[in-house]
Amino acid sequence: MASNPDAHISHYLLTTALFRLLASDFTTSLAPAPSNLLPTSVSDPNIRETKIPGPIPLQVLDIEDIGSSVWTQIEAIERVERGETTRGREIIRTVMRDEGGDSTVGNNPNSGNMSSNSAVLQGNNNTSPKSGPHRLVLEDPRGTKVVAIELSPVESVGIGKMPIGAKLLIKNATVARGMLLLEPSCVTVLGGKIEDADTAWNAGRKDRLLAKVQQLQPEQT
Repeated sequence: MASNPDAHISHYLLTTALFRLLASDFTTSLAPAPSNLLPTSVSDPNIRETKIPGPIPLQVLDIEDIGSSVWTQIEAIERVERGETTRGREIIRTVMRDEGGDSTVGNNPNSGNMSSNSAVLQGNNNTSPKSGPHRLVLEDPRGTKVVAIELSPVESVGIGKMPIGAKLLIKNATVARGMLLLEPSCVTVLGGKIEDADTAWNAGRKDRLLAKVQQLQPEQT
């Protein structure tokens, strides 16, 4: 039975459009109906509880692991800067190849924080314990922002799993005191990434963690 060329073309166009949408800043690429937007009062802490029927598309602006200590996260980044990963209690030296094919140990000072963050989070996904819960800053297509807390573990939500600019869909979600509560039953992760925003976020992550440590230290008199 001959295939329908029009169906192939339609499928290709839909796939291309979805890919471009997931890779875009949808505050400039979407014009949804009001029912698909967050209420403007979503972050009001004086409102005890609100139900968000949705569906509402949101994109990730920031993600933070609030279940792991700041120092633990800094040390994980620095291990990769030294070219190390872990398997249980064992430290493993990693070897990377440069563009010319030569082997180099992963502590190249020019590698930068961005690659260190990517490697520690992607390379250790199968060996590190489950982290979290996570705190996220999310944004709807109108630009309305809301802080979200992972009330129970959501698949694909995590540092190294969910890049900046990733899109998700919420439906029948609860907002309590200005905080969006994320649970598997109300969240569908669509994927995607805003490349420039994700690169900048990874590059500055270690500095942000160090700044947080300094804020927590008592002032010296």
